[in-house]
Amino acid sequence: MEKSRPRPRLAFSLLFGLWLPYCLAQTTPSSTASPSPTPTPTPSPSSQSQTERLKVRLSGYPRKHNEGRVELFYKGEWGTICDDDFSITNANVLCRQLGFVSATAWTHSAKYGKGQGKIWLDNVLCHGGEKSIEFCKSRGWGNSDCTHDEDAGVVCKDERIPGFVDSNVIDAIVDENSIEAVRLRPVVAMARKKMPITEGVVEVKYKDGWAQICDQGWTIKNTRVVCGMLGFPHERKVNKNFYKLYLERQKNYFHVHSVACTGTEVHLAACPLEFSKRNATSTCQGGMAAVVSCMPGPQFMQSSSLKKKLKISGNVRLKGGAKLGEGRVEVLKGNEWGTVCDDRWNLQSASVVCRELGFGSAKEALTGGRMGQGMGPIYMNEVKCLGVEKSIWNCPFKNITSEDCQHMEDAAVRCNIPYMGLENMIRITGGRTRSEGRVEVLSTDSNGTQSWGLICGETWTTKEAMVACRQLGMNYANQAVKETWYWDSSNVTEMVMSGVKCTGNEMSLSQCQHHKTVTCQKSAAKFAAGVICSDTASDLVLNAPLVQQTVYIEDRPLHMLYCAAEEDCLSKSAAKANWPYGHRRLLRFSSQIHNIGRADFKPKAGRHSWVWHACHGHYHSMDIFTHYDLLNSNGTKVAEGHKASFCLEDTDCQEGVSKRYECANFGDQGITVGCWDLYRHDIDCQWIDITDVKPGNYILQIVINPNYEVAESDFTNNAMKCNCKYDGHRIWLHNCHTGDAFSEEAERRFEKYPGQLNNQVS
Repeated sequence: MEKSRPRPRLAFSLLFGLWLPYCLAQTTPSSTASPSPTPTPTPSPSSQSQTERLKVRLSGYPRKHNEGRVELFYKGEWGTICDDDFSITNANVLCRQLGFVSATAWTHSAKYGKGQGKIWLDNVLCHGGEKSIEFCKSRGWGNSDCTHDEDAGVVCKDERIPGFVDSNVIDAIVDENSIEAVRLRPVVAMARKKMPITEGVVEVKYKDGWAQICDQGWTIKNTRVVCGMLGFPHERKVNKNFYKLYLERQKNYFHVHSVACTGTEVHLAACPLEFSKRNATSTCQGGMAAVVSCMPGPQFMQSSSLKKKLKISGNVRLKGGAKLGEGRVEVLKGNEWGTVCDDRWNLQSASVVCRELGFGSAKEALTGGRMGQGMGPIYMNEVKCLGVEKSIWNCPFKNITSEDCQHMEDAAVRCNIPYMGLENMIRITGGRTRSEGRVEVLSTDSNGTQSWGLICGETWTTKEAMVACRQLGMNYANQAVKETWYWDSSNVTEMVMSGVKCTGNEMSLSQCQHHKTVTCQKSAAKFAAGVICSDTASDLVLNAPLVQQTVYIEDRPLHMLYCAAEEDCLSKSAAKANWPYGHRRLLRFSSQIHNIGRADFKPKAGRHSWVWHACHGHYHSMDIFTHYDLLNSNGTKVAEGHKASFCLEDTDCQEGVSKRYECANFGDQGITVGCWDLYRHDIDCQWIDITDVKPGNYILQIVINPNYEVAESDFTNNAMKCNCKYDGHRIWLHNCHTGDAFSEEAERRFEKYPGQLNNQVS
């Protein structure tokens, strides 16, 4: 069964549109430099003036935002770097120059396509500490014996350096007066122990220590920017007299003399700053060190009474992110959630979303479906917030037409959140890489002594592993491990936590339910809980409208159901039937399961353990892939089916994505990102046996990956529900939707009204 697909705009045109402003100065491509003898590498001449700083960008196709062909803007022209002598050290320098924390790989031989124009650098040799690629050794600008077949590229770690605001083209600023780290230093002893720190002296990282900012001319707008970048949505007035007495007795080192923020900046580095002169210890005449007080969002408040007063927005949410404060932006219109198109999506608009959700300003405004693609409607395009609005709905935006946007352009954010120190309460050890190992938590005994201990692996599931990886700052859980005997043992052997049960949304394991006293049948260290964390995860979601469109009833003869009976796809009463005479009544429909995440969905079990089913002639790679249930109005099951994953494969993909998984000839099983697996209505077990069901109103519920066997970035969209009306002869489905697609109010109405009172389809 094929569905017609809207033709998305080519990704190339999107990239071209993003880069066009920077490419207007580009000259006509010059011919390739002629070969010449390789000279001894010499430092690149840094002839760039202060007004013409070196620009770096990532280009090419196909690529992601954090990878691509390296291009340099020098003497009014964009050019490339030759891959001769290129190294991961060179890539690290370039990635940091582009605003990423480091490089994970580099590429050669024009992997991202051939560039045009000059080949600016060749035989580049960096030591790793250079602030810019121009300070590394090379042949010199424009001196190369390469062709564009040898253009070098880099793959940067998808994590931004604080203070960088441009997403692709970065001015290479080599200046000791750049500000990256900012903190609040509390002066009251009690305040230092509580997390998060919401009030104190503003300090900026300077050389090997911290320095202060003079508060002359300090405004509430400056305070708003500082609070925002530290993860707080609101600012408060501070008692300056209290701090004045304290600060007069302190020796202050003022690095910044004055700040003039407008209040909409996402980082102090983006505000106009006046720096103090070198070695000046008291250049703040008539003033003192700037002091700031911030109001945390409800998620980070200690006082429960304040939490009730500060409610976060109910018509905006983030989906698909690994950490609190990041994800795909979704907005509620009417009673249905939809996404935001990334045209003109910027840090100001992203910051409005972050603040209305109880976080600080935006650290990144992400484009191109970077936190996975939504499945519902797209409500907004060209959002233009100033940065002061209370809600994204208060910002100017365009309504979407069908030609405007596709879900591959869904906007997302990474918000600044307060530092809680949660990663210091947990560690993983013994693994082969830094992202896997046995989970050890910091525990405190009755005497107040702190030590590391293990977690009982008996009740450990993917949900608990997700929380552990989030707490470690390692994104998603790829796998929850119940036995860790094959990892190196540490000197920590005592179990300090058991019965851990998480919803999956907690910030730390300490927020999950667990036993008051440790009870663990297998208490040896080799049965401790472990995790394998991953930067990305899959996300499966069912095409709900297709279920509604394809549903029907079939009375199928028993003699055609032997294989289905063998695979337990019929109700229990089928065992008492007069085989091979008679029939079973089956509720049939098609299931189209999309992977909208950022990693391929692959069965947990290796192919060596897949089970061959001779009757249907296929392998099962998962015990249970999907539950099909028919529920009555009080939620009780009246009929059920289940779908073993007999063949996980790419039936079809969105434009530009290639199929990777095919079951034929014992092929690899899985669902590629951007692809879907279609279980047609006419295949065995794609049904619910309703032979014993009486006429009435019901709810059809389908749950993908019900046992959380495979890790996903979002489990809340794994269930789909429909109102179901059955009159004994015919059946109707309506209101089919994924479990998180409707507002809470609409969902409550859905539960109260499980079906129609007549046979007319609304």
